[in-house]
Amino acid sequence: MKIEIIALDFEGTLVSNAISQIPRPHLYEFLEGCKAITEHVVMFTTVREEKFRQIARLLVSESVAPDWFERMEYVEWDGHKKDLSFINDCNIESTFLVDDVEAYVMDDQKDRWLEIEQFASPYSDSDTELVSMLRRLQESNCTQ
Repeated sequence: MKIEIIALDFEGTLVSNAISQIPRPHLYEFLEGCKAITEHVVMFTTVREEKFRQIARLLVSESVAPDWFERMEYVEWDGHKKDLSFINDCNIESTFLVDDVEAYVMDDQKDRWLEIEQFASPYSDSDTELVSMLRRLQESNCTQ
């Protein structure tokens, strides 16, 4: 089964956090690579939508994220866990969540979680976590 949805965390995964907003190295290539795997790439974050959109517009204006990033689907959710069933038209078995915090992952959805190392201080331009994660997604898409 091919990957139908890639759900992305924001803070610690794609950027440092919503305050410092440092983009992770290779962000643009990672996002475009996700879009090449599936058209359905969604934002699944604890950051409020208004704040996410503001940061996304900035990242697009700085050319570190593609244009579609600021308009991507944002998943509304509540509770303490990121339940993939909150995503519109989600088939959980063909969805992956890329996130750096295990505590947000539903126990019965851990097989859909792809853990990424947190992007935290000290920040390094040599960070290649997004490159590695894209490779994992591409390999999962081929073997699903």
